[in-house]
Amino acid sequence: MNHDRSLALQARAEQCFPGGVNSPVRAFRAVGGAPPFVEHAEGAYLFDADGNRYIDYFGSWGPMILGHAFPPVVEAIERAARKSASFGASTASEGDLAERIAACYPAIERMRFVSSGTEATMSAIRLARAATGRKMVVKFEGCYHGHADGLLVKAGSGVATFGIPGSAGVPEEIAHLTLALPYNELAAVEAAFAAYPDAIAAVILEPVVGNAGCITPEEGYLAGVRKLTAQHGALLIVDEVMTGFRVALGGACALYSLDPDLVTLGKIVGGGLPVGVFGGKRRFMDQLAPLGPVYQAGTLSGNPLAMAAGLATVGYLQEHAAEVYARLEAASGAVAEGVAREAAGAKIPLTTNRVGAMWTWFFTGGPVTNYEDAARSDTAAFGRFHRAMLDQGVWLPPSQFEAAFLSTAHTDADIAATIAAARRALLA
Repeated sequence: MNHDRSLALQARAEQCFPGGVNSPVRAFRAVGGAPPFVEHAEGAYLFDADGNRYIDYFGSWGPMILGHAFPPVVEAIERAARKSASFGASTASEGDLAERIAACYPAIERMRFVSSGTEATMSAIRLARAATGRKMVVKFEGCYHGHADGLLVKAGSGVATFGIPGSAGVPEEIAHLTLALPYNELAAVEAAFAAYPDAIAAVILEPVVGNAGCITPEEGYLAGVRKLTAQHGALLIVDEVMTGFRVALGGACALYSLDPDLVTLGKIVGGGLPVGVFGGKRRFMDQLAPLGPVYQAGTLSGNPLAMAAGLATVGYLQEHAAEVYARLEAASGAVAEGVAREAAGAKIPLTTNRVGAMWTWFFTGGPVTNYEDAARSDTAAFGRFHRAMLDQGVWLPPSQFEAAFLSTAHTDADIAATIAAARRALLA
């Protein structure tokens, strides 16, 4: 493949942006090589500035569940844009989308739209602290909840990709209010509540970890965390920015029969446009201004373009749920298991974790049940695999610690081509 134009664009970008990127993992530092610059996308494919086509397995990090430039979404955005890109005032479309979300998430009795997942989790934490009068928050190693100060402790995702334990610029006074525990170890949660009685405001978790690679909850773990938070008067915040509407129509809450106090959503809810949601039980949400003392605001919250894209996306998922989720399950299973078979045939240690249309191939022979297990993966081997796949027109997430995603636009031919590319990449 020729990459001359992308290389020139990267050189220019490095004069404008730190590392030449506006989000660190895009720099490809974890996998090596130069990142292609995307010019456009359609369905399951990305096209770069040099005219190369790639089968896309990160889907803008999750939201492109129906494929890129899905016609109903494009048409909805175009219609909304003709009326103005922003009003800074209320619109009917906000309520329309909220009703669709609530129909899929019974735990969300009230909600607020924001502009990013980081805003959603940050606001949910503030609300939990106000509701409980407590300061401490429990999170889990390898789980990423955005780049708010207190949530960057052992945060996985890009932080793990670059081998950073937290982040410079986060005061110790704030970091000390966050307890980072190993995922899938219920005894660690019990010990935290015993050590800090009446001090923990909330437990926040990814129900399926996606930011240390895909890590699935063990049997009874999520229900156990829910029971402990209820017993100790702490709120349970389920961060479904990644899993929401992807692992099921009602997300992980539906898949695992969870009834959290607060939920955060993003990505798919805006059809690929910048959006986030935090919501939950009415008794907590009604503490937000203007009804209560917890302040949260945003000029672009409920942006009409994002609402239009979200209505088209969530509406389609609701109306075609059986067909969509059956296809996602079959296609993601075929590609994840197909590549795993190729690795087994090549005698390369590989562990595959998958929930619905999100998965990770970990270059390790043992099970991966938490971040410590994931960190034992052979990241150099993953980097070689990533580069070899990219050279064959298959674009995977550029980090061992990121989940892969698939859309309804991926065809059987795309999956067969991906497995064939993996065979060659693994033997290279």
